[in-house]
Amino acid sequence: MSVTSDHTDTAETPSPDAELIDDLGTVVEGVLADESERPADADEGPSRAHVRVPREGALTPAQSVEALRRALERGVAWYPALLEVIARWTAPVEEIDGTLNTYLIAGEAFDWLLLAQRLLDDMGDLVPVDEVEQLLVHGIAPDGSGEAEFERAIGPAKHRAHLNFQYGVVVEELLLLAVELELVKAGGLSGAGRQAPDIEAFDHVYGKPLHDLKLLYGQETGAMLTERMSQSELQAFTYWLSKYRVRTGEPARVASDTKKAMAMMSRLEAGRARLGRLHAAQARVGRIVETR
Repeated sequence: MSVTSDHTDTAETPSPDAELIDDLGTVVEGVLADESERPADADEGPSRAHVRVPREGALTPAQSVEALRRALERGVAWYPALLEVIARWTAPVEEIDGTLNTYLIAGEAFDWLLLAQRLLDDMGDLVPVDEVEQLLVHGIAPDGSGEAEFERAIGPAKHRAHLNFQYGVVVEELLLLAVELELVKAGGLSGAGRQAPDIEAFDHVYGKPLHDLKLLYGQETGAMLTERMSQSELQAFTYWLSKYRVRTGEPARVASDTKKAMAMMSRLEAGRARLGRLHAAQARVGRIVETR
């Protein structure tokens, strides 16, 4: 689900949500709540027969995967089944094959598409590849449902955290991109001693060079950033930058920059929607050809 233009004038990033932290931010409580529902070795590469899925309440990662798979095998439509599992998911972070997936950034911002990809990756042929691509790449729900249906499906707390991610990460990334493109268009950045436009953009947006911003981030959060950042580290840093901009910037400048980012989003979404429709048409043609 994407941010709509109705929120264009909103410059402030929402504050932490206590309900969300209770809902999504405490893995231990979710595990303990279901301890009687599963054997002690369920987390040690459990076979399907050993994963017991409670009918209600929080799910561990293994239980979530199994709950989704069973729903699909029963013939439940994959998108509603996915959202139902996401509504019950509890783990804010998860390590998979040495890679750390951060679904809940700073206890506030929920990257639901990352979680959706993680769950769908385990479903194999149970989900249609073209529809999954439409969702993960283009943000298009396969059933055409909108934001209101999405909020009802995952719950208000997770939906607020999803909006935090949209405004605090996605919009901030688009602001930096918009400024970078302005710098490229202005030219003159290739001379000796000038930084690349993507690095120069930080100084223009936040009034400080990237190196100084990373030091401030480390001082405030205790998380030191190196030259090479993982996706989770970069998103956490970007979310912090959005709050830093709101906290330190002039209100008029903050609003202006946010509108600039939203305009960039509108342009990209228009192109993405056209591309998504093209891919959907190509997939339909492919299915028709296969049935002949």
